[in-house]
Amino acid sequence: MSATTVTNSGRQGRLLTLWAPEDKSFWAREGEAIAKINLWISVPALFLAFAIWQVWSVVAVSLPGLGFKYSTNQLFWLAAAPALSGATLRIFYSFMVPLVGGRRWTAISTASLLIPAIGIGFAVQDNTTAYPTMLILALLCGLGGGNFSSSMANISFFFPKERKGSALGVNAGLGNLGVSVVQFLSPLVVTAGIFGIFGGDAQTVVKNGQSVQVWTQNAAFIWVPWIAITALAAWFGMNDIADAKASFAAQAAIFKRKHNWLMCILYLGTFGSFIGYAAGFPLLIKSQFPGVNPLAYAWLGPLVGAVIRPFGGWLADKLGGARVTLWNFIVMAVAVMGVTVFLPSAGNEGQFAGFFVCFLVLFLTTGIGNGSTFRMIPVIFLTEALRGVDRNDPAAVASANKEGNTLGAATLGFTAAMAAYGGFFIPKSYGSSIALTGTPNAALWCFAAFYLICIVVTWWYYARKNAEMPC
Repeated sequence: MSATTVTNSGRQGRLLTLWAPEDKSFWAREGEAIAKINLWISVPALFLAFAIWQVWSVVAVSLPGLGFKYSTNQLFWLAAAPALSGATLRIFYSFMVPLVGGRRWTAISTASLLIPAIGIGFAVQDNTTAYPTMLILALLCGLGGGNFSSSMANISFFFPKERKGSALGVNAGLGNLGVSVVQFLSPLVVTAGIFGIFGGDAQTVVKNGQSVQVWTQNAAFIWVPWIAITALAAWFGMNDIADAKASFAAQAAIFKRKHNWLMCILYLGTFGSFIGYAAGFPLLIKSQFPGVNPLAYAWLGPLVGAVIRPFGGWLADKLGGARVTLWNFIVMAVAVMGVTVFLPSAGNEGQFAGFFVCFLVLFLTTGIGNGSTFRMIPVIFLTEALRGVDRNDPAAVASANKEGNTLGAATLGFTAAMAAYGGFFIPKSYGSSIALTGTPNAALWCFAAFYLICIVVTWWYYARKNAEMPC
């Protein structure tokens, strides 16, 4: 579409009837400003989604001290259940933006987070709450997990090819901060009755031999007003893109594309590792190093992974997504084996400092890999769509760009759905490995083997000379 045809008349309320980010004059004149507004509303919405999704990683650790009689395995289930439901919801959320509209769906999906936030706040105030009730609330936190797929698919439509890696990195990276912030902020907000009579009564727990009062419900209630404000901001401040409309059938073409499934494997290795390590880190620290306060350290890992993600997207824009991803997986394989060296074993209490540093390296590499793999996906599908297209035929180029963007956005969402299952399997792998062998080593060895598979896939299809799809 030429720049002369793309004007402000392309807006109908919050609907953008004409959108051509690849047109440089349009992008400079008005496209960039609109895209940035949508990005900066999307970021806090995704931040809150991650906070609700991962709130159980903190709450589960606190339940025994509140008098809840749940087993260690049940606690690992509560930490893992949001990832299971979130991953499943992502499959459906992957296709919602072209069906419903990015603005509408962001507002609706953000508002839905009020359900688990309010529910958890009431449930933790009563230590006789049945375990099935807690498990249902944990599964409802998957509403936050589902949001990632729709959020990333939506933002991918707003930016041109050369800016997609950076934009998606910012959206996901700052959104991922919700994982770290919920683990850092929760221990602070539970120490005072900040909501007064509206927040419920305090609970009494014993710490260091002394009875102290806590308001555990605040770990959930603290997010309620921000969720409401952000949902309204999305509804009144974001835009829907008419060209992003597509039927499910059009998007379902990704299921026949090999690169969709290959990128599912790679993104499981990056984001699946990030969310799985984040969900299981507090309980893993508590089980392996009982003398260490897990909530004093656990939040640092997700913080590192989230903050570095935009850099991973930027680095991939500069050096190529495949090259960055390949070396990233090599470091991940080394780091996860390093964790096993510092774990407690027979006659050895382990070394927490080494264990913690290796995990920080893992979180760092998951963040970089998250950014680089998500840069690869839109490039792969745009390149594939444009192969064989006459670049002098504007209509053919526009059609190919629309197809590439639609399939790329659907793949972004679907790979995110598949990767989110890592948030379930990693904590559950820890629990199963500990139950069967007494240590989490078997689980960690399996993770290292998976990273080796990711190295081979990345090199063969994307990174080697004469690769099928260099990106």
